[in-house]
Amino acid sequence: MADRRTLNVVILGVGFLFLFTAFTTCGNVEQTVVKSLKNETFSGSGYHSLGIIYGVFSFANLLAPTVVAVIGPKMTMFLSGLLYSGYIAVFISPSTWAFYLTSVLIGIGAAMLWTAQGQFLVENSEASTINRNTGVFWALLQCSMLFGNLYIYFDWNGRTEITDSSRKTIFLSLLVISILGTLSFLVLRKSHHDEELLSEEEGQSLLSTRMMYKHRANTAMQDAKSEFNTILQLLKTKTIQLLSPCMAYSGLELSFYSGVYGTCIGATTQLGEGALGLIGISGIVVGIGEIVGGGLFGLLCKNNRFRRTSVVFLGMVVHFVAFYLIFLNIPDDAPVVFKTTTQTTPYLTPSASIALLCSFLLGLGDSCFNTQLYSILGRVYAEQSSPAFAIFKFIQSVFAAVAFFYSGYLMLMWQMLLLVILGFSGTLCFFVVERIQNISIDFQE
Repeated sequence: MADRRTLNVVILGVGFLFLFTAFTTCGNVEQTVVKSLKNETFSGSGYHSLGIIYGVFSFANLLAPTVVAVIGPKMTMFLSGLLYSGYIAVFISPSTWAFYLTSVLIGIGAAMLWTAQGQFLVENSEASTINRNTGVFWALLQCSMLFGNLYIYFDWNGRTEITDSSRKTIFLSLLVISILGTLSFLVLRKSHHDEELLSEEEGQSLLSTRMMYKHRANTAMQDAKSEFNTILQLLKTKTIQLLSPCMAYSGLELSFYSGVYGTCIGATTQLGEGALGLIGISGIVVGIGEIVGGGLFGLLCKNNRFRRTSVVFLGMVVHFVAFYLIFLNIPDDAPVVFKTTTQTTPYLTPSASIALLCSFLLGLGDSCFNTQLYSILGRVYAEQSSPAFAIFKFIQSVFAAVAFFYSGYLMLMWQMLLLVILGFSGTLCFFVVERIQNISIDFQE
């Protein structure tokens, strides 16, 4: 039985690896692709699309547990994967209405997918294997940032523009990868507990099937109402209110490293013919930063003397260094130019090495904040972890959506100023929460 569960976790990780190889690569390059379109009837914006995705995702999370409870995690992930594939397919033959419609649908699909993933992972784990299984899944998922971006580098390196044939080849390849990931969810097998429930249900009359789904739906609705009330109660607590700026910052910097920074590199005139290829390498280096940070801080934080505040402070410093170097190295108009490359000149002569160093620092800093937010929420709200994490994802997604909407209008300097202000405030508030928790523990002892 343990072998079946382990196999399920590996297949789940491989499915997400394929699916997010396609989607992460798509998100990294889509604004650059949209800018290159020769289609005069297309008026979409990659930034706006990503903003819609994260905005819809944040609110769809409230309904996702009910859907997963009714149709099950396996079928939910399969249907969500189809929505992801539909979004990627739009880039093969772009149209504005389909672009924005699929943005809404993938936002819904993302909420269903991640809720189902969490439930399926728990169903196939025990107390002794949950950490191992989570590690296996996240290791496979993080590799999704490597392969698709590597393909972008080899295909775009040396190009000055993206032709229609190149775009179609890339997104047909990503579509095939996405479909393979989606189909892999059908290979997942039921856990032993689910098979016992299924055999009991099959032993009943066929007429009970309708009643079974009705009962599932009613139970799911009751659970959803209970969790929503818990979320409202947690929002009133001092801990969540103090952590909100840090959660908000994680949303802003998520949008910056995943969609904005790659576009800025590709638009930098002074990087020459290698600029478009660097978008792919930048995505890979961000992924390496994430992997290094996740592994390093996972080990360090097993040592009680190495506090969460140390990791968050390191994340803030790493990000601020990255923002300063980006300010010096990338032209101020890089996020907002559309049909042309940059017209302004930065303080330094743009360097590919500095640009990629900043990519690594962005990934490393992001892992600092996210690992420690998960850690402190899991500790403070051990008995209410699900609603606490739901609040985290809601705040993070709302601010990521807001950031994507303003990214096409604000100069790079102002975007990074917002990041610095919120990053400093979030770190300060995190320190306060950690201090309160330590005082509380000392008082109890």
